[in-house]
Amino acid sequence: MKISVYVANAFSKNHKGGNKAGMVLLDNKLTAIQKMSIAKELGYAETAFISKSQIADYKFEYFTPKEEVDLCGHATIGSFALLMHLDKLFNDHYTIETNSGVLSITIKDRVIFMEQNKPVYYEVVPLKELAGCFDVRDIDVKYPIQIVSTGLKDILIPIKSEERLNALQPNFEMIKRISKYHGVVGMHLYTFNNNRIICRNFAPLYDINEESATGTSSGALACYLYERGYLQKETYAFEQGYSLHSPSEILVNLSTNARDEVEKVYVGGKGDYCETKCLNIE
Repeated sequence: MKISVYVANAFSKNHKGGNKAGMVLLDNKLTAIQKMSIAKELGYAETAFISKSQIADYKFEYFTPKEEVDLCGHATIGSFALLMHLDKLFNDHYTIETNSGVLSITIKDRVIFMEQNKPVYYEVVPLKELAGCFDVRDIDVKYPIQIVSTGLKDILIPIKSEERLNALQPNFEMIKRISKYHGVVGMHLYTFNNNRIICRNFAPLYDINEESATGTSSGALACYLYERGYLQKETYAFEQGYSLHSPSEILVNLSTNARDEVEKVYVGGKGDYCETKCLNIE
Protein backbone atom coordinates (compact mmCIF):
# COMPACT_ATOMS: atom_id res chain seq x y z
CA MET A 1 0.00 0.00 0.00
CA LYS A 2 1.28 3.46 -0.93
CA ILE A 3 0.84 6.25 1.61
CA SER A 4 1.35 9.96 1.04
CA VAL A 5 3.28 11.50 3.92
CA TYR A 6 3.68 15.22 4.37
CA VAL A 7 6.52 17.01 6.13
CA ALA A 8 6.27 20.44 7.75
CA ASN A 9 8.39 22.60 10.03
CA ALA A 10 6.78 23.76 13.27
CA PHE A 11 7.86 26.69 15.43
CA SER A 12 9.97 28.06 12.60
CA LYS A 13 11.49 31.50 13.00
CA ASN A 14 11.27 33.85 9.99
CA HIS A 15 10.49 30.79 7.84
CA LYS A 16 13.76 29.18 8.90
CA GLY A 17 14.66 26.47 11.40
CA GLY A 18 11.90 24.91 13.45
CA ASN A 19 11.23 21.25 14.10
CA LYS A 20 10.26 18.88 11.31
CA ALA A 21 7.42 16.41 11.79
CA GLY A 22 5.63 13.95 9.56
CA MET A 23 1.87 14.02 8.93
CA VAL A 24 -0.46 11.46 7.43
CA LEU A 25 -4.05 12.32 6.47
CA LEU A 26 -5.81 9.02 7.02
CA ASP A 27 -8.47 7.82 4.57
CA ASN A 28 -7.92 4.16 5.44
CA LYS A 29 -7.26 2.57 8.80
CA LEU A 30 -3.70 1.70 9.66
CA THR A 31 -2.54 -0.54 12.47
CA ALA A 32 -0.36 0.78 15.27
CA ILE A 33 2.52 -1.26 13.85
CA GLN A 34 2.07 0.36 10.42
CA LYS A 35 1.96 3.84 11.97
CA MET A 36 5.12 3.14 13.93
CA SER A 37 6.78 1.81 10.79
CA ILE A 38 5.97 5.05 8.95
CA ALA A 39 7.30 7.13 11.86
CA LYS A 40 10.47 5.06 11.94
CA GLU A 41 11.05 5.34 8.19
CA LEU A 42 10.58 9.13 8.31
CA GLY A 43 12.93 9.35 11.28
CA TYR A 44 11.50 12.53 12.78
CA ALA A 45 10.83 12.88 16.50
CA GLU A 46 7.07 12.49 15.93
CA THR A 47 4.62 11.82 13.14
CA ALA A 48 0.96 12.84 13.43
CA PHE A 49 -1.84 10.70 12.01
CA ILE A 50 -4.96 12.75 11.35
CA SER A 51 -8.40 11.24 10.89
CA LYS A 52 -12.10 11.95 11.45
CA SER A 53 -13.37 12.29 14.99
CA GLN A 54 -16.79 11.72 16.51
CA ILE A 55 -16.18 14.29 19.26
CA ALA A 56 -13.96 16.95 17.65
CA ASP A 57 -13.04 18.41 14.27
CA TYR A 58 -10.08 16.04 13.91
CA LYS A 59 -8.56 13.07 15.68
CA PHE A 60 -4.79 13.19 16.19
CA GLU A 61 -2.52 10.25 17.02
CA TYR A 62 1.20 10.74 17.56
CA PHE A 63 3.96 8.18 17.01
CA THR A 64 7.68 8.39 17.63
CA PRO A 65 9.92 5.90 15.80
CA LYS A 66 9.63 3.78 18.96
CA GLU A 67 6.06 4.08 20.29
CA GLU A 68 2.86 6.09 20.53
CA VAL A 69 2.78 9.21 22.73
CA ASP A 70 -0.28 11.04 24.01
CA LEU A 71 0.52 14.50 22.71
CA CYS A 72 3.01 16.40 20.58
CA GLY A 73 3.05 20.16 20.24
CA HIS A 74 5.26 20.59 17.20
CA ALA A 75 3.55 17.82 15.20
CA THR A 76 0.19 19.51 15.88
CA ILE A 77 1.44 22.96 14.85
CA GLY A 78 3.03 21.43 11.75
CA SER A 79 -0.20 19.60 10.90
CA PHE A 80 -2.26 22.78 10.97
CA ALA A 81 0.39 24.55 8.90
CA LEU A 82 -0.05 21.71 6.39
CA LEU A 83 -3.87 21.96 6.47
CA MET A 84 -3.49 25.70 5.89
CA HIS A 85 -1.19 25.02 2.94
CA LEU A 86 -3.73 22.57 1.48
CA ASP A 87 -6.53 25.17 1.84
CA LYS A 88 -8.48 22.92 4.19
CA LEU A 89 -8.95 25.51 6.96
CA PHE A 90 -11.82 27.99 6.86
CA ASN A 91 -12.20 28.98 10.52
CA ASP A 92 -9.98 30.42 13.23
CA HIS A 93 -10.92 27.83 15.84
CA TYR A 94 -10.83 24.01 15.76
CA THR A 95 -10.90 21.13 18.22
CA ILE A 96 -8.76 18.02 18.17
CA GLU A 97 -9.25 14.66 19.87
CA THR A 98 -6.02 13.36 21.45
CA ASN A 99 -5.09 10.79 24.08
CA SER A 100 -4.69 13.78 26.42
CA GLY A 101 -8.30 14.85 25.83
CA VAL A 102 -10.10 17.20 23.45
CA LEU A 103 -8.01 20.34 22.94
CA SER A 104 -8.69 23.59 21.10
CA ILE A 105 -6.66 25.11 18.27
CA THR A 106 -6.77 28.83 17.56
CA ILE A 107 -5.29 30.50 14.47
CA LYS A 108 -4.51 34.22 14.45
CA ASP A 109 -2.37 35.97 11.84
CA ARG A 110 -1.07 32.55 10.71
CA VAL A 111 0.19 31.79 14.23
CA ILE A 112 -1.25 28.47 15.40
CA PHE A 113 -1.98 28.12 19.11
CA MET A 114 -2.70 24.74 20.68
CA GLU A 115 -4.44 24.36 24.02
CA GLN A 116 -2.74 22.12 26.56
CA ASN A 117 -3.86 20.67 29.85
CA LYS A 118 -3.67 22.62 33.10
CA PRO A 119 -0.27 22.12 34.74
CA VAL A 120 0.34 19.23 37.10
CA TYR A 121 3.36 19.48 39.40
CA TYR A 122 5.18 16.35 40.48
CA GLU A 123 8.21 15.69 42.63
CA VAL A 124 11.28 17.87 42.94
CA VAL A 125 14.34 15.95 41.71
CA PRO A 126 17.47 16.11 43.90
CA LEU A 127 20.52 17.59 42.20
CA LYS A 128 22.61 14.49 42.94
CA GLU A 129 20.29 12.30 40.85
CA LEU A 130 21.41 14.13 37.71
CA ALA A 131 25.09 13.37 38.28
CA GLY A 132 26.38 11.68 35.15
CA CYS A 133 23.72 13.18 32.85
CA PHE A 134 25.94 16.24 32.33
CA ASP A 135 28.08 18.50 34.52
CA VAL A 136 25.79 19.32 37.47
CA ARG A 137 27.94 22.39 38.19
CA ASP A 138 26.09 23.99 35.25
CA ILE A 139 22.75 23.74 37.09
CA ASP A 140 21.39 26.92 38.67
CA VAL A 141 20.43 25.89 42.20
CA LYS A 142 18.28 29.01 42.72
CA TYR A 143 15.41 27.17 41.03
CA PRO A 144 14.06 23.73 42.05
CA ILE A 145 14.48 20.91 39.54
CA GLN A 146 10.88 19.77 39.15
CA ILE A 147 8.77 17.42 37.06
CA VAL A 148 5.87 19.30 35.44
CA SER A 149 3.28 18.29 32.84
CA THR A 150 0.73 20.04 30.64
CA GLY A 151 0.21 16.80 28.72
CA LEU A 152 3.61 15.10 28.91
CA LYS A 153 5.91 14.90 31.95
CA ASP A 154 9.35 16.50 31.74
CA ILE A 155 12.08 17.28 34.25
CA LEU A 156 12.63 21.07 34.11
CA ILE A 157 16.29 21.88 34.75
CA PRO A 158 17.67 25.44 35.17
CA ILE A 159 21.13 26.16 33.75
CA LYS A 160 23.34 29.06 34.88
CA SER A 161 23.97 30.73 31.52
CA GLU A 162 23.38 30.53 27.77
CA GLU A 163 27.07 29.76 27.26
CA ARG A 164 26.92 26.81 29.66
CA LEU A 165 23.69 25.58 28.12
CA ASN A 166 25.15 25.61 24.60
CA ALA A 167 28.39 23.95 25.71
CA LEU A 168 26.69 21.26 27.77
CA GLN A 169 27.57 17.67 26.78
CA PRO A 170 24.68 15.29 27.56
CA ASN A 171 25.16 11.62 28.46
CA PHE A 172 22.14 10.19 26.68
CA GLU A 173 22.34 6.75 28.27
CA MET A 174 22.23 8.27 31.75
CA ILE A 175 19.42 10.67 30.75
CA LYS A 176 17.48 7.68 29.43
CA ARG A 177 17.96 5.83 32.72
CA ILE A 178 16.83 8.79 34.86
CA SER A 179 13.86 9.47 32.56
CA LYS A 180 12.70 5.88 32.83
CA TYR A 181 13.10 5.90 36.62
CA HIS A 182 10.92 9.02 37.00
CA GLY A 183 8.42 8.08 34.28
CA VAL A 184 9.05 11.21 32.21
CA VAL A 185 9.50 11.82 28.51
CA GLY A 186 12.80 13.58 29.04
CA MET A 187 14.64 16.63 30.33
CA HIS A 188 13.95 20.24 29.38
CA LEU A 189 16.85 22.56 30.18
CA TYR A 190 16.45 26.33 30.23
CA THR A 191 18.35 29.51 31.02
CA PHE A 192 17.82 33.27 30.97
CA ASN A 193 19.76 35.92 29.08
CA ASN A 194 18.23 39.31 29.86
CA ASN A 195 14.70 39.08 28.37
CA ARG A 196 15.42 35.89 26.43
CA ILE A 197 14.65 32.32 27.55
CA ILE A 198 16.75 29.68 25.78
CA CYS A 199 16.11 25.94 26.02
CA ARG A 200 17.40 22.50 25.06
CA ASN A 201 15.39 19.28 25.23
CA PHE A 202 16.64 15.68 25.56
CA ALA A 203 14.34 12.65 25.23
CA PRO A 204 16.55 9.62 24.42
CA LEU A 205 14.09 7.27 26.13
CA TYR A 206 11.86 7.89 23.08
CA ASP A 207 14.76 7.75 20.61
CA ILE A 208 14.90 11.56 20.46
CA ASN A 209 18.36 12.51 21.66
CA GLU A 210 17.75 16.22 21.18
CA GLU A 211 14.83 18.16 19.74
CA SER A 212 14.91 21.59 18.12
CA ALA A 213 11.45 22.72 19.34
CA THR A 214 9.30 21.16 22.06
CA GLY A 215 5.81 22.62 22.51
CA THR A 216 4.56 20.56 25.45
CA SER A 217 7.73 21.19 27.46
CA SER A 218 7.50 24.92 26.74
CA GLY A 219 3.93 24.96 28.07
CA ALA A 220 5.03 23.22 31.26
CA LEU A 221 7.97 25.60 31.70
CA ALA A 222 5.80 28.71 31.26
CA CYS A 223 3.37 27.47 33.92
CA TYR A 224 6.23 26.64 36.29
CA LEU A 225 7.84 30.07 35.88
CA TYR A 226 4.51 31.87 36.31
CA GLU A 227 2.99 29.99 39.23
CA ARG A 228 6.26 29.80 41.14
CA GLY A 229 6.69 33.57 40.69
CA TYR A 230 10.09 33.34 38.97
CA LEU A 231 9.00 35.15 35.79
CA GLN A 232 5.45 36.28 35.08
CA LYS A 233 4.68 37.34 31.52
CA GLU A 234 1.59 37.67 29.36
CA THR A 235 3.34 35.91 26.49
CA TYR A 236 6.44 33.75 26.83
CA ALA A 237 8.81 33.34 23.88
CA PHE A 238 11.14 30.37 24.17
CA GLU A 239 14.14 29.93 21.89
CA GLN A 240 15.38 26.43 21.10
CA GLY A 241 17.33 24.49 18.48
CA TYR A 242 20.55 26.49 18.23
CA SER A 243 22.72 23.45 19.01
CA LEU A 244 21.02 21.64 16.10
CA HIS A 245 21.44 24.62 13.73
CA SER A 246 17.66 24.90 13.55
CA PRO A 247 16.62 27.99 15.55
CA SER A 248 13.02 27.83 16.71
CA GLU A 249 10.58 30.07 18.54
CA ILE A 250 7.78 28.70 20.73
CA LEU A 251 5.16 31.10 22.11
CA VAL A 252 3.10 30.37 25.22
CA ASN A 253 0.06 32.34 26.41
CA LEU A 254 -1.39 31.68 29.86
CA SER A 255 -4.89 32.47 31.10
CA THR A 256 -5.07 32.88 34.88
CA ASN A 257 -7.77 33.35 37.49
CA ALA A 258 -8.12 35.88 40.33
CA ARG A 259 -5.86 33.73 42.52
CA ASP A 260 -3.08 33.91 39.90
CA GLU A 261 -3.52 30.21 39.07
CA VAL A 262 -3.14 29.01 35.49
CA GLU A 263 -6.49 28.05 33.99
CA LYS A 264 -5.60 27.71 30.32
CA VAL A 265 -2.32 27.04 28.50
CA TYR A 266 -1.84 27.83 24.81
CA VAL A 267 1.35 26.89 22.99
CA GLY A 268 1.85 28.38 19.57
CA GLY A 269 4.09 29.25 16.70
CA LYS A 270 4.34 29.40 12.96
CA GLY A 271 4.79 26.49 10.59
CA ASP A 272 5.95 25.90 7.03
CA TYR A 273 5.04 23.08 4.65
CA CYS A 274 8.20 21.37 3.35
CA GLU A 275 7.50 18.40 1.09
CA THR A 276 5.38 15.36 0.28
CA LYS A 277 6.77 11.83 0.26
CA CYS A 278 5.32 8.56 -0.94
CA LEU A 279 6.00 5.50 1.22
CA ASN A 280 5.28 1.85 0.59
CA ILE A 281 4.01 0.01 3.67
CA GLU A 282 2.89 -3.55 4.20
